[in-house]
Amino acid sequence: MAAFAMNLGICSITRAELRGAVEGLQLAWDMGYRHVRMELDSRCAIQLIQGEDTSDHQHAAIIDRFHELLRRDWDVTVSHIYREGNKSADYLASRGHQLDIGFHFVPVTDPALWFYLLYDIEGVSESRLVLNEG
Repeated sequence: MAAFAMNLGICSITRAELRGAVEGLQLAWDMGYRHVRMELDSRCAIQLIQGEDTSDHQHAAIIDRFHELLRRDWDVTVSHIYREGNKSADYLASRGHQLDIGFHFVPVTDPALWFYLLYDIEGVSESRLVLNEG
């Protein structure tokens, strides 16, 4: 089993989140998973994915690709999670900045990733002040 990290070079956070979501869904499909729960820490990316007309948006091609993947015969749910609730994903995002541009598999035997996976599985929580959720 492995996780993945990407380095897209210089791009917006929203573009990185959307690309990660698309690549993650494609990987899940290719590996035969048909019930997928995707948690994103970007409300902006979720709003774009769930939006109605994004044809004029600068990330329209990526959003369209996401929708194409969703139309396949499988069950995918997308929800928001705070970064603190998914430490392993946060670690992989940070690790991606240290890698060459491209798509990289990270074995779950990576000691830091293993630590954060256990952290997430155990549901360890941290305090966070959230202002103006609305």
